[in-house]
Amino acid sequence: MKPWLILALGAGLILSGCAFKEENAGRYSLKQDRGPDSAVDLSRVPDAVPRSEPPSRWGNKSPYTVLGKRYSVLPSAEGYRQRGVASWYGKKFHGHTTSNGEVYDMYQMSAAHKSLPLPSYVRVTNLDNGRQVVVRVNDRGPFHDARVIDLSYAAAYRLDMLGKGTARVEVEAITAGSQRITAEQGRSGVPAEQAAITGRTLQVAALSSAGSAETLAGQLQTLLNEPARVQHTERDGRSLYRVHLGPLSGTRTLNWLLQQLSQAGYSGAHLVDLP
Repeated sequence: MKPWLILALGAGLILSGCAFKEENAGRYSLKQDRGPDSAVDLSRVPDAVPRSEPPSRWGNKSPYTVLGKRYSVLPSAEGYRQRGVASWYGKKFHGHTTSNGEVYDMYQMSAAHKSLPLPSYVRVTNLDNGRQVVVRVNDRGPFHDARVIDLSYAAAYRLDMLGKGTARVEVEAITAGSQRITAEQGRSGVPAEQAAITGRTLQVAALSSAGSAETLAGQLQTLLNEPARVQHTERDGRSLYRVHLGPLSGTRTLNWLLQQLSQAGYSGAHLVDLP
């Protein structure tokens, strides 16, 4: 079920949802989320149709903080793929505003995600039964460590996960360049977005302690299966130890690497050109 919504208003970020139910008791007419009052056949609700859209004016602030935890929005959805647990949200939030300022419709194919740009399109596969849907991501959440996506009631219906409430899923981004990338892969055997970072280097952190830098480099190498090293530099008369990941093998996409680093607490990682 949907635990929280985030709506960016003006320069600030206003948090609402179950986590703040005491402060926002009048926001929702229902205390507990649920499906519609009577049975509805949603088997023919069409998938969302991916198309190029500009970033939403609201909901893309990065980084942002919810319940004391910091989250970063990915620069692009391209290359994103993640497995984990999906949940769903329904009538309690039906008709209320989503994080990007739209109105949530539980009968449409939509979803909430913590880090994908708004809007994005993803294919969600139920790993237990093989069912698939394509949804448009226009909301933030679920802010639960064990869950990767919050689906609309219609999407959950199509995936046959309403009864249990959650499901093991794979979430894969669909972008405007997907067709081109598929064609490139057919010719070279390596997707274009992966080939583009082969041999390049990501700077993950700049630390004042050589020991801490070496420890981080070792952890990154084990976690991501990419070479990591420490480069010593001087700045303003003091030593600085830059932790670099690479040269990259191109077995993963840039967005996948940035996502993993962000989840590990290093949201400032960026590509650098080294001599």
